[in-house]
Amino acid sequence: MARYYDKVNHCLVYIEQKASSDFWDSHWNIDDFKSMVEGSKNNSFILKNTRRFFQKGKILEGGCGMGGNVYCLHYNGYSAFGVDFARKTVEKINKHFPELNVTEGDVRNLKFDDDFFNGYWSLGVIEHFYEGYDDILKEMERVVNKGGYVFLTFPYMSPLRRFKVKLGLYEKYNNDIDLNNFYQFALDAVAVKNNFKKHGFVLKYGKPFDGLKGFKDEISILKPILQKLYDYKGGNYLIHRFRSLLTNFLAKFSAHCMLMIFQKKNPK
Repeated sequence: MARYYDKVNHCLVYIEQKASSDFWDSHWNIDDFKSMVEGSKNNSFILKNTRRFFQKGKILEGGCGMGGNVYCLHYNGYSAFGVDFARKTVEKINKHFPELNVTEGDVRNLKFDDDFFNGYWSLGVIEHFYEGYDDILKEMERVVNKGGYVFLTFPYMSPLRRFKVKLGLYEKYNNDIDLNNFYQFALDAVAVKNNFKKHGFVLKYGKPFDGLKGFKDEISILKPILQKLYDYKGGNYLIHRFRSLLTNFLAKFSAHCMLMIFQKKNPK
């Protein structure tokens, strides 16, 4: 995947394949779809961070993909909703899990009333819109009630990526680059925080994560070895434990993603 540094916006631009609805339908068209979703029932990342701020209520995942997180939240006591623009994937969710409230839709134009949700999960969504995520943010502001929460993840400019920028290790972004195959950005976390602040959201918690992925993707000479460790699905407990420790150790320096949890201000 080609990456370019956009100096104006202080972010990386990833060029590979456009993240269209057809792309995601193909990406999520897997044989063990049903078991993969069911395997998300006790997703500790989702449950730990959601329960940290509220224990029950209505919560949306905007850009829910296969619906695993909606499934998790539904079966752990939340009134969970999911929206995604990948029509075939949504149809498959509705077929296998009719009890879930998952619909086809656009996160930039949600079909919900104002102040409808207590919470909103957005996992790896805002970075895929080349024109920016302002329309997504405006809808978050509209549908999340006063005092409600937005749980946001996105690829970000980690210290390792910023260091590589200083060394001039990324090709510079320019207007000649073919954006028909734009995939995503790695965003500036400070800029994201400030954009949410403009829309009445206060940052309550932030944490970089997925340190091993960020490290292997940026240090090409080590990627062949680290990719095997990253992909390991065997039964060796020590390998799983080592991978977990290494991922956490690397997170502050080379995390691929950032988690930010915002609260919508109550009116004064």
